[in-house]
Amino acid sequence: MKTRFNIYITLALTLVLGACSDSFLEDKKNYGSYDDTFYQSQERTQAYVDNQYYDFFSAYKSPIQSVVGSYTDTNSRLTEELGGTQDYINPNKTLINAADASAYYGAKIGTGITNSPYNRIRECNNLLEDIDVKGASLDKTFRDQAKGQMYYLRALQYFDLMRTYGGVPIVTTVQTAAADNPAIQLPRAKVSEVVDQIVKDFDMAASLLPGTWASAAVNYGRATKGAALAQKARVLLTYASPLFNKNWDGSNERWDAALKAGLAAEAQLTADGYGLVGSNAKQWEQMFLVDNAFCPEAITVQFAQSGTDAQTSNNSWERAIRLQGQGGVGGGTPAPKEMIDLFPMADGRRPTAANGYNDFTFFVNRDPRFYRTFAFSGVRWAYKENTTAVLWTYRWLDASSKIGYADGNSSASSPAFVRKMTNLTASNATNFQYSPTDIFEYRYAELLLNIAECYAALGQTGNTLAYLGRIRNRVGIPSANNYGIGTLSDKYAAIEAVLYERRVELAYEGKRYWDVQRWMLYDNATLPGVTGGTVSKLGLAPINGTQRTGNFLQYKNTAASITVDPLAAARASVVADPDAANFTAQLATLATFYNTNFTRTPLVTPMDNFNGAAVKIKFNPNYYISGLNSTALTQNTWLQQTIGWNDANGGAGTLNYQE
Repeated sequence: MKTRFNIYITLALTLVLGACSDSFLEDKKNYGSYDDTFYQSQERTQAYVDNQYYDFFSAYKSPIQSVVGSYTDTNSRLTEELGGTQDYINPNKTLINAADASAYYGAKIGTGITNSPYNRIRECNNLLEDIDVKGASLDKTFRDQAKGQMYYLRALQYFDLMRTYGGVPIVTTVQTAAADNPAIQLPRAKVSEVVDQIVKDFDMAASLLPGTWASAAVNYGRATKGAALAQKARVLLTYASPLFNKNWDGSNERWDAALKAGLAAEAQLTADGYGLVGSNAKQWEQMFLVDNAFCPEAITVQFAQSGTDAQTSNNSWERAIRLQGQGGVGGGTPAPKEMIDLFPMADGRRPTAANGYNDFTFFVNRDPRFYRTFAFSGVRWAYKENTTAVLWTYRWLDASSKIGYADGNSSASSPAFVRKMTNLTASNATNFQYSPTDIFEYRYAELLLNIAECYAALGQTGNTLAYLGRIRNRVGIPSANNYGIGTLSDKYAAIEAVLYERRVELAYEGKRYWDVQRWMLYDNATLPGVTGGTVSKLGLAPINGTQRTGNFLQYKNTAASITVDPLAAARASVVADPDAANFTAQLATLATFYNTNFTRTPLVTPMDNFNGAAVKIKFNPNYYISGLNSTALTQNTWLQQTIGWNDANGGAGTLNYQE
């Protein structure tokens, strides 16, 4: 029997997991169909494996994107990191019907090829079933490594299905599609069963994969033993968290399992040469630019290129963050005031007035990572065509209230802009469109923070502080007072400290939404049958009822003309360069310049608005776990709908993801 499938191998994007080259996706091939002889060819089998990487990760073009296969930035825009009202946080919308639920689940498998979750799972299952039987003549090490990669990818796919929908059907064999075969009408498994399958797959992957690949120049992008163990730790951390664990505060069982997995991953990766990179913030920044070469921080990396042909995919981040005055196409990525006010002070303490924080001259005396995460008027932000470029984004009004803009930055909507992961040698020749900068999907720092969180939940505050200290020490924060963290009075304070550190260290890396989701941080409201209340328990303010705030930085006097910058001469000698030896003095001069010349004014159209009117975030409790979409329910009528969502006929969902 022959099965139709198409394999497209392109030099585009692939997820890098502990190796560093770019040649294993360098040909485009269409193998058409395969029969029982297919797995007798190592070349064709390798192409099959490589195509799975492409299907899983080719859409991953920005660090704020997430969810295997689809990779959108929607989840990141549900948090304080980015402004702009989305459906899930719009107080004017209530989503409860199947038609409104996530369509990620996909439609039924047909005769055509679609890149959807269960198709990707099917392709993994196909190789796992056949390679040892039909490919028995192939080298055993090759077969084991091919299977290890399929176990790894299948586990990744089930994890994103789980954190989108909770329990889902578990399919580990290749099924023959039929409309009337009860044997393949699998129900939604419990979350615990899905987690068990994911862990089993990652364990299998770890047992079959190398710690580092031989011929790294040929194997850039392949899963490793350490990556599998790190992903397992991430899964078990999620499973231990309140969203899926109603006993998170009363039982240590899941936290112990997550800690054990995290420590095992740390040990394996350390033995394989991984670890935190650098001893100061500059080296922390440069770490993100390690391209097509081994980076000890990078457990998983998304590969990008600078080519312009149709078969090359680029990192879209540089284009998104650059402003018009730099050769970009818009207002960059404005940082909401809530993010500007978030980062610690230089000594690690929280940014409060009592600790010396002034939210107008917000750039004075901040955490070293602040200056590598954000840019602001007066700071150096270079690019290939201007290696000494200084960013200016203020505006001014003339006597008629007409508006002029510094350096043509007419779309600026915040005093600060995201610059994290920028490449200071990127070219604006095509508006930064063809960036080759790789994206670090899973960093060693995140693994350490995962471990710190487990220690915190277990009440081991000393170990929590030790791991947080490692994160802060490597960027140059002084060690006094536990790197500014202070004393953690109990496990709740320790958990909050870890979540805070994750917001800073992992900002704009696509992680914040998942932290908010698994800790249920929008507010204390829950669905019937679901345990919550974590916002109060951790001493946090709810996200619901807040808004992402933008402002104009505006010249405080009346200008003579909108075409002549009133500060052109005064600003000529003003620059704050994060790499300069006298950077602190430069910031003090810049603060004086701000106080002398600028005021902060509200945006005409608020950052968070609905039809132009300001709105505040309202995330309903049924949104934490999506219901199944109408398509999935009508094509699979035996599937239960999730609690908090109506099924395709309008009935209330019954499947509880907390079991």
